[in-house]
Formats: sequence, structure tokens, C-alpha cells
Amino acid sequence: MRSSELDEWIGEVAERHQVPGLAVAVGHRGELAEAAAGVVNVETGVATTTDTVFQIGSVTKVWTAVLVMQLVDEGLVDLDQPVRRYLPEFALVDPEATETVTVRQLLLHTGGFDGDLFEDTGRGDDAVGRYLAHLGGHAGQFAAPGTLYSYSNAGYSVLGALVARLRGSTWESVLRERLLEPSGMRHVALLAEEAILFRASAGHWKGELIRPWQLPRSIGPAGASPCAAPRELVRFGRLFLDGKFAAMTTPQLDLPGVPERGARRRGLGPVLYDWDGTTAIGHDGDTMGQATQWRVVPDHDLVVALSTNSAVYRPVFDELLDRIVHELTGVTVPARPAPSGPGQPGPAPFAGRYRFPLATYDVVATGDGFDVTSTPLGFAAQFDENPATEKYVFLSGTTFITARPVDGKYSMLTFLDGGRYLYGGRVAERVDE
Repeated sequence: MRSSELDEWIGEVAERHQVPGLAVAVGHRGELAEAAAGVVNVETGVATTTDTVFQIGSVTKVWTAVLVMQLVDEGLVDLDQPVRRYLPEFALVDPEATETVTVRQLLLHTGGFDGDLFEDTGRGDDAVGRYLAHLGGHAGQFAAPGTLYSYSNAGYSVLGALVARLRGSTWESVLRERLLEPSGMRHVALLAEEAILFRASAGHWKGELIRPWQLPRSIGPAGASPCAAPRELVRFGRLFLDGKFAAMTTPQLDLPGVPERGARRRGLGPVLYDWDGTTAIGHDGDTMGQATQWRVVPDHDLVVALSTNSAVYRPVFDELLDRIVHELTGVTVPARPAPSGPGQPGPAPFAGRYRFPLATYDVVATGDGFDVTSTPLGFAAQFDENPATEKYVFLSGTTFITARPVDGKYSMLTFLDGGRYLYGGRVAERVDE
């Protein structure tokens, strides 16, 4: 696949999906192809190029995981020791969990505490340290550590603080010195004052510019503000092709619910995908109106990085990834689940109210599934405080799926532990009893 082919193709894809800007980089058998289309900002009209840096969101978590695993390799960290052994000021609301949460549990999102606390603790080098103090009074426990998977931004900020403490520097400085610079990743910005030195992308929602530009520095290690050109993520992915991070790609846990696009397990940082017998490694990331998708297919010497500055991105990413992977490897990426067949009554025991830091879900059983009303809370309510109701119909087991696509995809919810929890990537705990 040549850059000229990509360039011709993604321009048409970007226009058809109505995304302001789009960039793609593909590394295959030692060759790099890259292309870009559209604009970085609809108000300035500056063109997107292959040098454009996009916010990569939670793809950053894999970088943070690498920094932790470097400490493990040097004998400075034991994954199964409590976090407080290395970070004595780490605290949660629950005293027992404070003493027992391990480093491995943070890497695997199984700490069992509230993971979406977007507290802004300022722009100083102490931002992540001050965030730790905030967790001690606000991060409640919904499950015993190690018992339940629930995606956690807070956990990765704690890991960033651990890295900074043991290296005697800031998370950003350690990342540059121990990963970005040795790997030759140059088109990368970790803060806004660095991003302005590049052709930086701005986020958009339905064609309109989103403000503010970045999330708080306190959650930088989880993906708040790092930006990169897609080619740099290809460069990073090649480290996994070399087997340098093999320990990170050993399956650690099965993900709850119905797999989406082959996402069945997690390693120590990355998501592990099963594409009809072919293993892929990767992570997705999205911030305020920007998104990145990163995939590595070791058996085929393939790395793909996709970035856009649109909040609605899944349809365009799916089309790009499906075609690139199939043309270069013959492998078919599994389609996203979709509703099929007639609806059936929603089990009454699952009806009720569920809550996590960003939303409350009111679940009402109906004759053909559930009506689920989500009401934004906390940080999410700053952007949209209006409740929204969607119909969910039966998919498989205790998993239900929206009857219609929302923002370009069908969303799934899975009831866990007999209805004690509602899982949709994050766990929401039942609060009506």
C-alpha cells in the first residue's frame, strides 16, 4: 500500500463521513505509507497534513504502562505489591482498599474504585501529585480490588505519579527521556505549549469547534493532552513487533460482555484482539472532539494508526481499518455487534438506577427490552447536562444493545452479578436499593 493510494482514498472517506480532518499511517514490512485529508480547524481552514499532531487520548495509557514495566524490568517495582509501597501518599476513600490495591490491578483497571474523576489540579508540575490528594477524599470503592474490570482513568494517573516518584521527575519528562526520545518519536507534544509548535489539530462536534482544547494535566498519564502524528504511533508499534514488550501482551483477564471488534482480553496496558484466530494488539483514545485508533498485528508485521478531529469517528475508523487490514493481510476484522431478531421483555430484576461518576442510568423494563435514560454527572455535565433515553434490546446473555446506532455505532450494556452492576466499559453500581 503506497502513500499515493492512501491519499486518494482517505480524502473521499473523510468527505463522505463528514469529518473535518483525518490522518492515517500504515507500517507494513518495514515500509511506511501515510496520508491526510481535510483541515485541522474549521475556523482557520489550515490543512491537515501527515505532520499534524492529534490528541491521542487513552492510547497514552500504553505509554504509561511501558514506563511502569521498565521499572519492573529494573527490579524497582513488583506488580503484585500494594501501590502504597512505592507511593505512600496514595489513598482512596476506603481504608482497606487504600492498603491493598496493587500496581497490577491499576494496569488492568481492576482497582475497584471510581475511575472517572477529572479534577483539575492546575498546570504546575505538581498537578498529578495534587490529584492523588483529591482521590483520598473522593474515589469511592464499588468493588473489592481485583474482582471487577472497570475502565479507569484515575488508576493510570496514579501510575503516572508512581513513575514520577520513582524516577525523581515529572511523568512528562520521564516519558520523553525513557520512551519518546530513545524510540525516535519527534512529532509528539505533551502539553498545549508544546503543541503550538506543531500543526496541531482541534476537536470538533458535528462540525463545530470544541472549547476548551485539552483536559486537565492531572490526568495526563491517562491521556488528557498528549498529541502525536500517526507515524509516531507506527514507530511505537514497531517496538511490539520486535517483541520488546512481550510481557505486556500476555493475556491477563477476559473483558466482560460481548466482544466488540474482537476485543476479548487485556494485557498489561494494551487491549488484545482476536481477529478470527489472528492476534492484534492496540488501544483506542478519544478526547474532546479528537480520536485515535492504534493497532499492531505481529503475525503480519503491520501497524496502523488512525486519527481524526471529529467526536463521531467510529464509522470512519471502522471503514479504514477493515480495508487496510484485509488488503495487506487477508484478515477480516470482526464487525461490531448489531441488534437482530425480535425484541423480548427486559428482565424485571435488572430494572433500577445505576450510577458512576459521569452518569446516572435509569433502567426501565419494557415488553421488548429496556428504556435506559442516562443523565450526565460531574465533568460530563459541563458539556451536556440533558438526559437522553435509548431503547436497548436483547443481544446475548445479560447483554443488551441499542435498537439504533448512536453517534455512528450501537452501544452495549451488560448486567453483572445479577443486576448489582451495569457495565458499558465502566461499571455503574446499582443505587436504588
